[in-house]
Amino acid sequence: EGRPLHLCKMGKAKKTRKFAEVKRMLNPKDDRIKALRGEQQKKKAVNPDQAEAEVRHLDVAPSSMFFSYNSQLGPPYHVILDTNFINFSIQNKLDPIKASMDCLFAKCTIYITDCVMAELEKLGQKYRVALRIAKDPRFERLPCTHKGVYADDCIVERCQQARCYIIATCDRDLKRRIRKVPGVPIMYITQRKYSVERMPDAFGAPRQ
Repeated sequence: EGRPLHLCKMGKAKKTRKFAEVKRMLNPKDDRIKALRGEQQKKKAVNPDQAEAEVRHLDVAPSSMFFSYNSQLGPPYHVILDTNFINFSIQNKLDPIKASMDCLFAKCTIYITDCVMAELEKLGQKYRVALRIAKDPRFERLPCTHKGVYADDCIVERCQQARCYIIATCDRDLKRRIRKVPGVPIMYITQRKYSVERMPDAFGAPRQ
């Protein structure tokens, strides 16, 4: 109490560095680890194939890809038509071959899969014009070997196997799925003409 004021000041406590500080780890004999191992063994006993199912299979990147740039794309272009793309082409009075050539400034080969043809046949009398256009002898047919006639799965599988196709579709869900596959351009209809997205600028594709 009777000390001078300058002697009453508190000094800063020095922080000592902790050398060789080790991360805290659970003891292997801990009850929590034993319980977790017991649960894992029970799961394996119930489903012995689960260990194999957990293995992730990553797709091998094709040799034609340089990041998102696809060197396989080039004239003559290979265009796969989706069911609704044919219907929208009729509504906008567009010939698929002429309009795609105007869009890409190069020769195009149009492909129709068996699934797309089956979908158009299922739609009945209302889409008879679309079916007649799909049977155009100028279009190439791609045979399908899988079960079912769902065209979206078939088209996505094809463009994953061979990155040489341009997918022509106006379907939002199919577009979203194809955007996940790098190097596959999407053709769509806008302002009564065809346009293309994700196309390398070197090939003279129109910009959006």
